[in-house]
Amino acid sequence: MGGAVAHYDGIKAFSETDFTADLEAVDVPTLVMHGDDDQIVPVADSALLSAKLLENGSLKVYEKLPHGMCTTHADVINPDLLAFIRG
Repeated sequence: MGGAVAHYDGIKAFSETDFTADLEAVDVPTLVMHGDDDQIVPVADSALLSAKLLENGSLKVYEKLPHGMCTTHADVINPDLLAFIRG
């Protein structure tokens, strides 16, 4: 939940900002996690491109999971996140 203006401003900033240089500058191991049923931020337009731009990026795409998968499917996401952190 949040304010309508905050949601609008967030979407506006996200859709109008080119993060390419930022992603290319990240040199630590980075896990990109994304649901392939994300109706807010399509996986093809975000996670796939982000993982390619990261020097040391890993990509995990979750079949049929939505945009809020970290909340709606924490039981699936958290073990993978912990495994990545533990190396």
